[in-house]
Amino acid sequence: MKRIFRILGVVLLIGTFVWTLYFLYAKSEKPPVEYKTEKATKMSIIRKTVATGSVIPRREVFIKPQVSGIVDEIYIVAGKMIRKGDVIAKVRIIPNMVNLNEAESRVNRAKISMDQAQVDFDRYQSLFKDKIISPAEFQQYEIRLRQAREEMTTAQDNLDLIKEGVAKSSGKATNTLIRSTISGMVLDVPVKEGFSVIESNTFNEGTTVASVADMGEMIFEGKVDESEVGKIRQGMDLILTVGAIENYKFNAKLEYIAPKGVAENGAIQFQIRAAVLLDTTYFLRAGYSANADIILDRKDQVLGIPESVLQFSGDSTYVEVRQSPTEFRKQLLKTGISDGINIQVLEGLKENDELKVPAGTAAEAKS
Repeated sequence: MKRIFRILGVVLLIGTFVWTLYFLYAKSEKPPVEYKTEKATKMSIIRKTVATGSVIPRREVFIKPQVSGIVDEIYIVAGKMIRKGDVIAKVRIIPNMVNLNEAESRVNRAKISMDQAQVDFDRYQSLFKDKIISPAEFQQYEIRLRQAREEMTTAQDNLDLIKEGVAKSSGKATNTLIRSTISGMVLDVPVKEGFSVIESNTFNEGTTVASVADMGEMIFEGKVDESEVGKIRQGMDLILTVGAIENYKFNAKLEYIAPKGVAENGAIQFQIRAAVLLDTTYFLRAGYSANADIILDRKDQVLGIPESVLQFSGDSTYVEVRQSPTEFRKQLLKTGISDGINIQVLEGLKENDELKVPAGTAAEAKS
């Protein structure tokens, strides 16, 4: 019995020794290195610069009154479509007392002159009929009466315009009715009934009663940094990303680059404008903020690779192409345009080549 226990102890000791040797050997063995790889594939590569700005109507008009007064009625609301010549508001004139007094005085003087001219005309008409005066002399009094009547009419019209904004001779309230000067959509009505408004004249731009714009023709207006303005030119394509409309992009065509820059926050900015190609899918509202990707160069369906696989040696650019699960060979490349993430391969690779991602990049090799 003791012999059996002795044999079992020896076997157990030998087994423990063998397991220890195996464990130490296995621990000393390094696991195979697994490398992160990327493939060369066909892709579209777009080199672009970004401009920030907003989408606005190409033509927006601020409608202002021709006379000062108080807004009596408003016939429109924001968002309404109107046509050129449509009445948008009516102004009730509050006459200036000095002008009113002068106009009334002018009417009185004109009436006195007309009455006197009428008396003279009647007197000399009798003398003319009796052939006491010549036709030429009588004609002078006839002309004087006509002039006095015309002056009376003019003075009365002037008084009516000051008091009511309407001349009886014309029969139209041309000054008190504010009409739209273009066809389009009403964007804003900043006044309400009862508001005082000032006429537009040489010394004052006047009170805006409404702003009207053609929403069928929109433009992107933004600014580009001086470091990028030299890379763009008129006629370039833009891709607009509107903040209020997710997952949709609008196309635009660059049509203007400012010849003079403006200093903003320590940098020189140049204004640009681009015609937006509208889509019936979405309605662009005036003032939407937008970012414009200006396409400097574009290559569609070309062989490209991520820039993360590139390695450099002096003036040479190369990648490591997989030969076997653990072996890679160095391959020199000739590259084309880059969008900052992917780069075009002109020579040196073929489609579906597996390329090693160097250690130390965003995607390092796993050990």
